[in-house]
Order: sequence, then structure tokens, then C-alpha cells
Amino acid sequence: MTQYQTLIVEKDGAVDRVTMNRPDALNAMNAQLVDELQDYFGRLYTDHSVRVVVLKGAGRAFCAGLDLKERPNRPESGASGSPQAGLVSQRRISEIVMRMRRCPQPIISLVHGPACGGGFALALASDIRIAGKSARMNAAFIRIGLSACDIGVSYFLPRLVGVSVASELMLTGRFINAERAERVGLVSEVVEDGQLDEAVKPYIEEMLTTSPLGLRLTKECLNMSVDAGSLEAAIAMEDRNQILCAQTNDFREGIGAFLEKRKPAYTNS
Repeated sequence: MTQYQTLIVEKDGAVDRVTMNRPDALNAMNAQLVDELQDYFGRLYTDHSVRVVVLKGAGRAFCAGLDLKERPNRPESGASGSPQAGLVSQRRISEIVMRMRRCPQPIISLVHGPACGGGFALALASDIRIAGKSARMNAAFIRIGLSACDIGVSYFLPRLVGVSVASELMLTGRFINAERAERVGLVSEVVEDGQLDEAVKPYIEEMLTTSPLGLRLTKECLNMSVDAGSLEAAIAMEDRNQILCAQTNDFREGIGAFLEKRKPAYTNS
């Protein structure tokens, strides 16, 4: 397994528990963390041994956003540089959320403390978010002279909470706390910070009772259906997925387990 310096990846059977590990900097994204997040999520695309990913931050925060102190060549820092160099740097970061959506594994983010800017983007790019009571999230980019539309936030946020709430949060850069985030559907539930690891267990257990192919294709089809041009396009994807799954041994096992009232033993075959 790849050894990272700013990420801790703990293997728990078919579950990867991934911790951003720069607690002294509130897990702000320096160059190394950006590269390691990009590398990790890129590797998942063809790694069928991992079925679920749990993402969290060490210490007092999920992720405070980009570490401007350690990235002097970023446009955000005010340093001069060519547009070409700025775009290369920008794309290294935005590629992370694209790889998060491209990978077939569901990603569950456990959000506590600050989740700002790029940290907010990581939470939004996840499939499910569970918040600790201390969670505070915002599109911090607009507060430092940039547009709030960065790292996929303008794509994900209105789809999660609607255009009105997204407009409020992005045009002001104001924080949304855990209670309101749950109320507007941004997070699935709110628990005490110390209960986040316990709260995620039912999600993992239920996902692992599904067939590996069924779970992967569900994430893929959800991604496609969000932007489907028509009902017919969405149904075409659904029909294709069901026929693929119905040809597997796992489908026969799932039917047998249901009829026999037992837990299925899937083999990804």
C-alpha cells in the first residue's frame, strides 16, 4: 500500500478509513496533501477490494481549506504568476473532487469543526455527510477576493440544498452550522463529535450487505442521472445496470438469501 505523509489510510476489510493528518494546520491542504488526496482517489477507480471510503480530519477540524501559507504561487495568495501556471495549480486541486465522483466506492465524510473552502468542497463531493455538532462549513473563497465558485462547489451545492440556499451561502461566504445543514439536507444527521465513528457504522454495514457490483453501479447511475438530459436517458442507464447485475452469481445469491431469510454471502462474481 502507498505510504502517505499527510493521509492515514486504515484498511478495515472492504472499508478504507482515510484521515487527513495535518492537525496543527487544521488539515489545511498544502501541496503534499493535495497530491496525496489526488493519488488516493485516483487509485480507487480500479481497486475493487475497497467498497466503502470513510473520510475525516484529525484533530479539531475536518479541513480548513487551502493552506495559503504553503502555496505562495496560488492565485489566492496574491503572488504574481502566469495564467498557465495558475491553471495547472488550480486543476491539481479540482481534479481531487472529479476523482472522488469518478471512483465507484461510496464516500462518507465525517465532518467536525471547520470545513472551509477546499474542505467544504471535499465534503460536498462525498456521497454522504455526517456532521459533528461543532461542524461549520462555508465557501471561504469569496472572503479572500475570489469567486465562491471553486473546486466543484457551484456544481454540488445547489444540487444538494437548492439554488436559493446555495446562492445565500456562496454570495456571502457565511458559515452554515451542523443544525441548519441537517435541516436543509446538506448532511444526513448530526451527532456529538465523539460519536461520529459510531454513527457511520450502520451506513457501512448496510452498504456491505449489498452486492459489490450493485453498489458500484448505483453510485455511477446516480452520478449520471443527476445530469441526465431526460427521463429516457436515466432509464436507459438503469435498464443497462439491472441487466448487468441480473447476470451475476451475486444476484442469484441475493434472491436465495432473501427467500431463506439469511444474510447474503456475495463473492463479486
